[in-house]
Formats: sequence, structure tokens, C-alpha cells
Amino acid sequence: MEFSNNKARVFLTTQFLCFLLPLCFSSSSIHDLLVSKGLPAGLLPREVKSYTLSENGTLEVFLDAPCLTKFENRVFFDSVVRANLTYGSLMGVVGLIQEELFLWLPVKDIIVDDPKSGLILFDIGVVHKQLSLSLFEDPPSCKPQGILRNHVRKEKGFEGLR
Repeated sequence: MEFSNNKARVFLTTQFLCFLLPLCFSSSSIHDLLVSKGLPAGLLPREVKSYTLSENGTLEVFLDAPCLTKFENRVFFDSVVRANLTYGSLMGVVGLIQEELFLWLPVKDIIVDDPKSGLILFDIGVVHKQLSLSLFEDPPSCKPQGILRNHVRKEKGFEGLR
């Protein structure tokens, strides 16, 4: 009987701790979390190592290293990306920059106002850019900065240096 009581205590303690900890659903991937919050899974790369989500909505995403990928333009992810996650938006994004006309600009907010529109809005400060949600259906592969840069140079010569 004592063994059964200990099992029950361990179970209840675990359930209580899970209630207190913001990430008891850690078996869920960051991509599943994004979808559950009305955002496309492909906003973040496959190489996400882990993430935390606090009770106030602060999301921290951890990658092994900074990396580059491409949606419509090239995008750089720092090793830690932070934002406030609410339904349909990532606000106050830090650690994500996007190339626009030869300039690297920080992404400030990412918003899906109306999923039926098929559009996602990127606020990069000087401009609000609307892109097709279809660009973000699948999580992209993200390459360490030097690998992608060298690959582009080999493929496109001097044009890849822009």
C-alpha cells in the first residue's frame, strides 16, 4: 500500500510542477506551437534546438548557432530569437534580420491578421512587407552564415557578394 501512495504522490507532484512550469508541453515542437497560435510552422528554421515560453507570452528560441536561410529574401537568425507570442503575432522580435535592397534590417513584428487572406505581414521598421503565407508552410533549413555565403559566391560569382 505504501508503494502505491508514493506513486500517487510522485504523480501529483509531477502534475503540480507541470502546472507551474510554462514548458511542460516540451514534447511539442516550436513549429507545433506556432501553428497552435495561428502562425505558420515555417517562420522558424528546422535547426531550433529548444525554446521557452513564459506565462506572459515571452518566447525565446534557441539555435545551435546563428544561421541564414531564404524566404523571399535572405533572413538571418541569431542564436537566440525573442518575441512576445500572442495569437497570430510575434511582436517585439529580437534576433531576426532580413535583407532588403542590399540592407540588413531588423524584423520588429510578424503578424497574420487574417489567415484567409493568405498573407503575413513583416514589420521591418521602414516598411511593412506582406508576403504569401505559402512561403512559410514548412520550416526551412538554416545554414551557418559562412557556408551559405560561400555557396552563393561559388554559384553566382561576384553577384553573390551583394
